[in-house]
Amino acid sequence: MRGPKPLTVELTDEQRQALQSFVRRHSAPQQLVLRAQIVLHAADGQSNTAIAAELQLTLDMVRAWRQRWMLLQPIPLAELGIEDRLRDAPRAGKPSMITAEQIGAIVAMACEAPGQAGRPITHWTQREIADEVIKRGIVERISPRHAARILKNPGPQTAPGPALAEFQGRRTVRDAGPRRLRGLPPGAAPGRAVGAGRQHG
Repeated sequence: MRGPKPLTVELTDEQRQALQSFVRRHSAPQQLVLRAQIVLHAADGQSNTAIAAELQLTLDMVRAWRQRWMLLQPIPLAELGIEDRLRDAPRAGKPSMITAEQIGAIVAMACEAPGQAGRPITHWTQREIADEVIKRGIVERISPRHAARILKNPGPQTAPGPALAEFQGRRTVRDAGPRRLRGLPPGAAPGRAVGAGRQHG
């Protein structure tokens, strides 16, 4: 009995060219090249079984990366590049290697106008944020998606300066640990205590 028909992969010309260029790149990690080939074969109409046989991969792996590509398909390449799409998703519960100070620096940078950083754009994109964070040496490496998560979680979606500054204060206090919280007045809310002086001073 035949299984369900696999998801149809339709690539834009830009996506196909980017994938083909990545596959031809000699320095590209072989594991990621295989994933790119899965997507290209899927876009050519091949079944998961045929792709698995041709690339000598498991059927589960082919199916997983076909589905993964489809989930990320709507995101523009300018915001999430080919290599980032082909990397493993962060594991649940994996501790962050970015410190509270680095998070604060990333949030503060996002409050600036891109023009201040010499970028010819009016609004930050995930890709531009990640590039500028690395350029400034805040962290050695960060994906556009990870940069976006830092700005969006655990608080609300990214907002203009004052809201981001308030979020930065809440995040810094939360990550500082119990010792920092002991210094707050009894009954004071951490976010309000950090932000109050700056807002009304």
